[in-house]
Amino acid sequence: VGANDGLVSNLALVMGVGATGVAPSFVLFSGTAGLLAGALSMGAGEFVSVRSQRELLEATEESDFADSALPHLDLDANELALVYRTRGMDPDAAFDKAREVVTAAQAGSAPVAAAPGENSHDVVGSAWGAALSSFLFFASGAIIPVLPWIFGMAGFPAVALALGLVGIALLGTGAMVGLLSGASPLKRGLRQLAIGFGAAAVTYVLGLLFGVSA
Repeated sequence: VGANDGLVSNLALVMGVGATGVAPSFVLFSGTAGLLAGALSMGAGEFVSVRSQRELLEATEESDFADSALPHLDLDANELALVYRTRGMDPDAAFDKAREVVTAAQAGSAPVAAAPGENSHDVVGSAWGAALSSFLFFASGAIIPVLPWIFGMAGFPAVALALGLVGIALLGTGAMVGLLSGASPLKRGLRQLAIGFGAAAVTYVLGLLFGVSA
């Protein structure tokens, strides 16, 4: 998904910028900026998402921070004293009796919290790992439309090569998704190609409309 995002978004960017008639160096700069901006945005968003999930899950874990106060609260003694009082016992006598029973039964034991790492929250994964993988996946796709300008090409040959490279990549990723999902690889590949080239066509037309002299 991240690689496809990079392919489509940066292809649309370089097509739109290139259609305005600006110098090839500006197209290269725009594509590189789009790559970094998109990859950093994906990485940062994934980091925040995973970190937030981990913090929410960790907040649900058992903790022993209040265990030291439990003996002073006499929760069980209070409940048992209420039972004795409903049976007609004097309040002070009911509480004294309840404390004797609870002390004898519990012997001062307190619940033990689970040790860190014993829960299944680690399935969420590392926030840094998720951020890095999202950054790399997006960048791996976003670099492809910029390759012709990186190697010094310009004009229509650069545009044609960028479209060809991205087209092959879109067909490949779409076919892979089709295989994994049990659908037709050709149909999924063509759908990815149509979406990517459709976005590029829109920005290219906009670039022509707002074009400037090189």
